Amino acid sequence: MSHHLHTALIHAGSPRLSQGTGPVNVPVVRTSTLRYANMAEYDSIHERRAAGENVAAYGRHGLDTHRALESAIATLEGGQHCLLAPSGLAAITLTLLALLSPGDHALVQDSVYSPLRRVDQSLLKRLGISLSYFSPLHDDLDALIRPETRLLYLESPSSLLYEIPDLPALAARARDRGVLVAADNTWASGYLYRPLALGADISILAATKYISGHSDVMQGAVVVKDDGLARQLREASDSLGLAISPDDAYLSLRGIRTLPVRLQQHQANALQVAQYLHSHPQVARVFYPALPSDPGHARWRRDFSGANGLLSFAFAHDDAQQARRFIDTLELFAIGASWGGYESLVQLAAPARLAEHSYYQGSAPVVRLHIGLENPHDLIDDLARAFQAAQG
Repeated sequence: MSHHLHTALIHAGSPRLSQGTGPVNVPVVRTSTLRYANMAEYDSIHERRAAGENVAAYGRHGLDTHRALESAIATLEGGQHCLLAPSGLAAITLTLLALLSPGDHALVQDSVYSPLRRVDQSLLKRLGISLSYFSPLHDDLDALIRPETRLLYLESPSSLLYEIPDLPALAARARDRGVLVAADNTWASGYLYRPLALGADISILAATKYISGHSDVMQGAVVVKDDGLARQLREASDSLGLAISPDDAYLSLRGIRTLPVRLQQHQANALQVAQYLHSHPQVARVFYPALPSDPGHARWRRDFSGANGLLSFAFAHDDAQQARRFIDTLELFAIGASWGGYESLVQLAAPARLAEHSYYQGSAPVVRLHIGLENPHDLIDDLARAFQAAQG
């Protein structure tokens, strides 16, 4: 990753120095209604919006604060267009609804963010859109692509177990068959991995996680390079009435300025914890691509510029009660399903969710940890006490 990106993030979307005195950061601009000087201006703005241009014709489209965040995320991802959504799942759903029509088919990585499967069951099937799930490491993509396949949906690394698909190779095969490629890039948050540079057409982010970085925002984003794709996505977003508040846009804009330094510390802390877990007798396997023992380590070194604070581990014994005692003993790790903030969190993986992942071959409980910005030695001491208590 270019060392210039950190500098670019500091200034992306900010008022230019050449504009004279003023605020360092973009102010929060709140409104529900825009006023026009005359009918000619009104017609011009609405015509430009209808043509797919990212201009505000109504308060829902956002103003200065939103444009600044869109610019910063597009800079982060190396894209040309960024669309904001109320959550990461909303960004995923927007992408699927914008690009797929009744009768279309999409291929989805089986270790994908689990709520996408609910979108499939509750919404897409009813609309006549079919999804099928595959293993990016074991299945032959060419054999799975159908005449009606329109989209290949990947996540790198995958949710929960951090499987790293070979995005450049898979994207090249999809492109040869005329299939678009979307990639969930939440784990790397754009800074550590750039799907658009590796062959993806669409990159999707949950800004809820590391971009905001403080566990106080729900937000998603979709980034593309292609003008035509941006127009499709913007039309769908308008039709769905998607909007985010300027206050939330401001919080993410504030968070993105410190994203590189936070991720660096998350990785440093997580690597120490991962090494501790790797050597612990009660642990059968640690899932963390930055560990040399992880099966995806070589691909991580090739495609990524770093890691974050998220890791999982499988217990050595198939004992669900042991895992629950372990979690209940922890003091510095709060039980929580999210991640990406400054604090450490723990979650017990549901067996049904593990069963969806062909990447996991086992039956022992899996615990996911988000390693926050606390002192890593304190976190390791907390884990050691929990392991001791878990033995019963």
